[in-house]
Amino acid sequence: MAEIRDDLVTLVDEEGQEHAFIVLDILTVNDQEYAILVSAEDEEVDTEAEEQEAVIFRIVENDDEQTLLVVEDDDEWQAVAAAWEEQSDYEDEEEDEQ
Repeated sequence: MAEIRDDLVTLVDEEGQEHAFIVLDILTVNDQEYAILVSAEDEEVDTEAEEQEAVIFRIVENDDEQTLLVVEDDDEWQAVAAAWEEQSDYEDEEEDEQ
């Protein structure tokens, strides 16, 4: 279950525990949408930090509801991570040019 609200997402795990995540990006790879999230529960969240561990979720649409599923397939994860890195590098280059 996911509750998407601006750039903050609250996910409920199998044990019913809620965990807050910050949405870093949403991108489309191979006609599928993915959300790149980092934990908002860490004491210091730095969205610019390269060492911060991001989690990739596949966004699945069911009726009027969105569900986030953890990407466990290595090939799918690598494809999304590469696309996100490429997009992030492109955005960094645009900022440098300004």
